Amino acid sequence: MTEPNWPFLGSEVLAARALPERAMRSLYERAYPGVYVPAGVELTAGQRAEAAWLWSRRRAVVAGNSAAALLGAKWVSPALDAELIYGNRRPPVGITVHSETLLPGEIVKVDGIAVTSSARTAFDIGRRTVSRLLAVQRLDALTNATDVKVNEIEAVMAGHRGSRGLARLRRILPLIDGGAESPPETRTRLVLIDAGLPPPRTQIPIYDEYGDFVARLDMGYEELRVGIEYDGIQHWMDRKQRDRDIDRHSALLDLGWTIIRVSSELLRHRRGTFIGRVVAAMQAAGWCADGR
Repeated sequence: MTEPNWPFLGSEVLAARALPERAMRSLYERAYPGVYVPAGVELTAGQRAEAAWLWSRRRAVVAGNSAAALLGAKWVSPALDAELIYGNRRPPVGITVHSETLLPGEIVKVDGIAVTSSARTAFDIGRRTVSRLLAVQRLDALTNATDVKVNEIEAVMAGHRGSRGLARLRRILPLIDGGAESPPETRTRLVLIDAGLPPPRTQIPIYDEYGDFVARLDMGYEELRVGIEYDGIQHWMDRKQRDRDIDRHSALLDLGWTIIRVSSELLRHRRGTFIGRVVAAMQAAGWCADGR
C-alpha cells in the first residue's frame, strides 16, 4: 500500500481506491471536515493552509498569514487559523473566511494552490494585525521571503480605497525591512527607532582589508562602525556556534567595529540599558543626535 500524499480529501482517496477505508480511519485523522492527515502529526502553517484549501474543494483562495506561509515566509505560527477568501460563511473551527474582492493580478499559484499575491498578502496582514510589533514582524518575514516592495503594496491599497485598516497599514509601511531574519531582530530594530535613533541598516556584510568576507551583522550603523547583534538561544547552547562567535567578534574588533549584543532579557527588562549602550557607542564614533 502506497501512502497517499497528504493532506488529502478522504472522498477522493477512497474513490481512487488508493487506501482502504479502514486504514484511512485508523491511520489518519481529520484536520478539517473531509480532509485527512496522518494521526498525531503537528501541521505546519503551510500544511494547514493546504488542508483548508482542500476543505473548500479547491475553490477558495488562500489569504493572510496562510498565504504568507505558502509564499515562503518563516515564523508563521501553525496555531493560527487558516485563512481563506471564500464565499462559504460557515467554516469549521480552525478556518477563518474573509469575504473580499480580489482584483486582477492579486492571485498567484503555489504548487497548484490559489494564493493571494505577495503584495495583496502584505496588504491583508498589515491592515488586519492589531499589534504594531506583530504586524511589522510578519511583514518583515514576508518581505524577506518574497522581496515584495512597498510601492507594490501601495498599488494594492490604491485599488481598495475604503478598506478597513488602511490607516494602520500606512503607519506600518515605513517600518518594513526585509533584512530582518527573525522576529527578535525586528523587535530590536523597532526599539532603536522608537528611541529616536536613525533606522539601522540590516544585514551588513563586513570585509577585511584584503576583501575577504568576515561577517554579516544583523543590523547597525555602517558609517560609525557600530553593529547590533541579537543573541538567540543557539549562541549560548551550541558550543561550536559560541566558538565561532568569539572568533567573529575578535575579527570585528580588529576592524574597528563596536558590537552591541542584545538578548530577549535585555529587550524585555532593561531596554534603557540597551539603548544607552548603543547611543554611547555611536557618540564615541562621532555621532551627534542633533545632526551637528
